[in-house]
Amino acid sequence: MTEPTDRPADALREGDSAPQAPASAGARKIGGLAGWVDDRTGAAKPVGYLMKKVFPDHWSFMLGEIAMYSMIICLITGAFLTFWFVPSMGETVYDGSYVPLRGVLMSEAYSSTVHISFDIKGGLMIRQIHHWAALMFVVAIVVHMFRVFFTGAFRKPREINWVIGSVLALLAIIEGFAGYSLPDDLLSGTGIRAMAGFVQTSPVIGTYLVYGIFGGPFPGEAIIPRLYSAHVLLIPAILVGLFTAHIGLVALQKHTQFPGPGRTNDNVVGYPVMPVYAAKAGGFFFIVFGVLTLMAALVQINPVWAYGPYDPSPVTAGSQPDWYMGFADGALRLLPGFLEITAFGYTLSLNIIPGALLLLPLVYVVIGVYPFVERFVTKDEREHHLLQRPRNAPVRTGIGLAGATAYTVLMFASANDIMAIKLGMSINDLTWFFRIGFFVLPPIVFWVTKRVCLSLQRRDREQVLHGRESGTIIRTPDGRFFERHEAELPQEQWLLVQHEPVAPLEIEPETDEHGVARPAARKDRIRAALSRFYFADAVNPVTPAELAAAQHHGHETEAIDAPRHAGELESAEAAETAGRR
Repeated sequence: MTEPTDRPADALREGDSAPQAPASAGARKIGGLAGWVDDRTGAAKPVGYLMKKVFPDHWSFMLGEIAMYSMIICLITGAFLTFWFVPSMGETVYDGSYVPLRGVLMSEAYSSTVHISFDIKGGLMIRQIHHWAALMFVVAIVVHMFRVFFTGAFRKPREINWVIGSVLALLAIIEGFAGYSLPDDLLSGTGIRAMAGFVQTSPVIGTYLVYGIFGGPFPGEAIIPRLYSAHVLLIPAILVGLFTAHIGLVALQKHTQFPGPGRTNDNVVGYPVMPVYAAKAGGFFFIVFGVLTLMAALVQINPVWAYGPYDPSPVTAGSQPDWYMGFADGALRLLPGFLEITAFGYTLSLNIIPGALLLLPLVYVVIGVYPFVERFVTKDEREHHLLQRPRNAPVRTGIGLAGATAYTVLMFASANDIMAIKLGMSINDLTWFFRIGFFVLPPIVFWVTKRVCLSLQRRDREQVLHGRESGTIIRTPDGRFFERHEAELPQEQWLLVQHEPVAPLEIEPETDEHGVARPAARKDRIRAALSRFYFADAVNPVTPAELAAAQHHGHETEAIDAPRHAGELESAEAAETAGRR
């Protein structure tokens, strides 16, 4: 019987090299651990894919990162606050270190909030970081969505990610309201009281909904524990899941990039995740954390001890919601009272329902479906990985700014009472001003924005065809003056002509060649009308033929005028020399 060898004899060949020893014990240990994990999870391939993933570099891409980092900071600080916060409406008498509230009857939720603020080391700082991070989270999501909208980053294949982002924005608002209401102070309690009134306006089922939400008549004792469960468990779980899906789709699809030389729909110009992008992202996280900490240390926010515990009897004048809920409050103030009607023994509060119950979901439904509306109008089924300059989509840019204007009008309308007091004006006059502004200002802003975008497009055409103004004035022998233009660099010129030409869709005949009506005729008429609205005034980029013709004409002009210019210079120099003599 022979002893087994390391390998069969037929595998031994002349010139075989001996196996190399491992570099070091440390390397062997790390490799073994990675191999052990990969054998059991199969993680090597997806992790390697992610580590080599290339992301473009542009300052506007940090807006989405700020939203993600703010959410992480909210989770970290929120976990800290749960150690001491008591989500209960059970009554207690405060005996903490804040003297003005000693001996005051309050809920355990409010008492624990004051205790965190004054008796827990670093508690007030963590509370304020948590609140500022929550506001920054909503701000970053909204501004990030503006960037995505105005640059057309929502186009195929990213419609799903746009819908996810719209849901994230809506959930962020709901999460903010739930967290804002937990301390059970007079200000947040007034907000909950308003919410109960809004829910009661629901036709037929309003009263039953309030009983279900509050566990009985308002205020009940169940609302704070239920808001706490939603704020700490339910909504954060959905947010984290949607954020994971959002980031996963970004990694799975090619990241959008701004147009530039060498950038196409088939490549991505940027840095890999490891080591460049990961290092930059990690550093940016600590920058965001540091800025929020600095804000929390220097700028006070939500001083609940100054408001006192919630009491249903007072009516707080001047109370305002956070900015992201201001537009709904403003809509309530602008709706006229005569919209309340009574029929068949039921009261339908149309002066409250549109602003309180319909506006918030309606806004985000409209935002979520916009990519599908634009795709219906353009019939564009191609994939787009290059972003658009806002000026090259004038109608979309105008629609976005018109929507932002309507939102701004409603947000300022939510402070009409404070404006009336501080400015000494009539609150009725201010209310009518905002009512008229809500219908008049958005169309004006849309028209102005569209005209500005078209003007910028025309300027880009002129700049490509005739070059940039140099500021040098030349006088011809016959007394004419003109300004010398400098030709654009190829990189700059490419940026001005890279976008695609557009034109309104042509409507097809309503009947085919056999005289049979086409089923989609009405749909095509609607699409053609919308297409004319989008592209009737389109200013298309310079074509290669137009550029060649302009350059040819320019060369001819230079050839004709060059001797004249040289002669003028010689004559001027001779005259100047004679004058000196």
